[in-house]
Amino acid sequence: MATIKFAITPGFEEGGTLFTPEQLEALGTVVGDNAKFELTTFKQLYVEMQDERVEEVTQRLTEVGLQIYPAGFVSKSLITCYFCRGAEDAGLDIAKKLNEAIAGIQTPTPLKIGYAGCALGTSEPLLKDIGIVKMRDVFDIYVGGDPKSIKPQFAKLLVSGIAADNLSILVQKLISHYKEHAKGKEKYAKYVNRMTIEVLRDAIGGAA
Repeated sequence: MATIKFAITPGFEEGGTLFTPEQLEALGTVVGDNAKFELTTFKQLYVEMQDERVEEVTQRLTEVGLQIYPAGFVSKSLITCYFCRGAEDAGLDIAKKLNEAIAGIQTPTPLKIGYAGCALGTSEPLLKDIGIVKMRDVFDIYVGGDPKSIKPQFAKLLVSGIAADNLSILVQKLISHYKEHAKGKEKYAKYVNRMTIEVLRDAIGGAA
């Protein structure tokens, strides 16, 4: 029987990415005994289940507040910090808007995008493909982090001092440029090194 895999997350609020008991109960009862779960490194839970029940199940999971995303070669839902300095100071609403703009876009390889509400960087944005760090009332964007390679590297500063209104636009431009210029299934960090920071900066019309 055909199966399909999709990703779920409870979203994020002040305090981080947290499942409620109701959501966990729904997961345990709605998906069926034959479903398989996979815990990912980017704060999503993959569910693999019978194709014929997916519409019914995703509707029920959405009703209890879970967010549904495609699995596989897409930009993942935003990986955030715990907003420990408070939702307003850390930019929770901005992070939600950014997530809506970028999650689930088809990409050459899975793309991990991190967000930190301050320079403490508890979501480890410099280890993500694209990292966003809120610095007071503006944002810095980093690109090319790679923690898994035998030669791991921190992301490099691409642009700084970005206003909240421009943040989603610039990240979308970065994703579009990657889709257009990646060589096959080229990892994002390798693509950044090949393209160079200067080329990417010009491509999105930004300045460091």
